[in-house]
Amino acid sequence: MVKRTIEEQMNPKAVESFFATLKAANPQPASELQYSSVFELLTAVLLSAQATDASVNKATPRLFAVANTPQKMLALREEGLIEYIKTIGLFRIKARHLMQTCRMLIEQHAGEVPRTRDALESLPGVGRKTANVVLNVAFGEPTMAVDTHIFRVSNRTGLAPGGTPLAVELALMERVPKEYRVDAHHWLILHGRYVCQARKPLCTQCAVAAYCGYEHKTTA
Repeated sequence: MVKRTIEEQMNPKAVESFFATLKAANPQPASELQYSSVFELLTAVLLSAQATDASVNKATPRLFAVANTPQKMLALREEGLIEYIKTIGLFRIKARHLMQTCRMLIEQHAGEVPRTRDALESLPGVGRKTANVVLNVAFGEPTMAVDTHIFRVSNRTGLAPGGTPLAVELALMERVPKEYRVDAHHWLILHGRYVCQARKPLCTQCAVAAYCGYEHKTTA
């Protein structure tokens, strides 16, 4: 029997079954960040860079209770904002970026979060991944926000191998069937966070293991 490569294992039929299975288990996946407006989402995603969603969710309820608009955020001033987010990694840099972003939202976008990638990526602290999250979660665009979980799952399974987040993102946009693209990044993040974990993937508990090309599946 000829051994198949990881890419051959994760062929178009397997990719279809992979996402159909994830969808059946979780038909309406959502971000685990807590927010109630597009501005709050942008803020939460900006704060979540190199930090966990859980750590952000512990800090933002108090913050959003007093500053849920760019104007109110600026009124806190940078040192005031730091008091709300100092439990989050890189809080000083994030506070500075968030203040700068709020000024730009007011001066250039009438206080609203823009709906284009170029405009989003022009905001301080907002890179391609953050822009992809906002475009997808807030505006329903089929983007792929490649974080460490998606990068790992895409490479480990053979779904969309790539050496950089951008390479994986572009590969996913080609390989994920159109009907799954809007929700795909949520399924992949959740799968990587809770099942296809970094140190020891839970292969015996994985609903999509049959379609995965990973050679070293765990047995316990």
